[in-house]
Amino acid sequence: MVQPRFDAFQAIADPSRRKMLRLLSKDSLTINSLGEHFDMSRPAVSKHIKILHAAGFISIQDIGRERHCTLKPDGFHHLQEWIDYFDKFWVSKLKKLETLLHNKSLNKK
Repeated sequence: MVQPRFDAFQAIADPSRRKMLRLLSKDSLTINSLGEHFDMSRPAVSKHIKILHAAGFISIQDIGRERHCTLKPDGFHHLQEWIDYFDKFWVSKLKKLETLLHNKSLNKK
């Protein structure tokens, strides 16, 4: 069965998943230890983990009988590309405004 691919923004839309990413930014954690930070069932934690994994935010490695989750840069690259696009857009707009204001101040003199 093909796993559905999640958009990076869909993946981080849920506050629980954002909290999971913050927890994983400190250290890799097992699914059980991640679940200890939430008031939700183990299947619900697993569902959130699957979404983060499908969106490229985490990798899951089986070590012994436990599954360890670790942050992965792929999902964050999609977010950064989107933010970079609008960052360039606003820098361009502000530069044009700066030039316009500078030219107006020169015309007043």
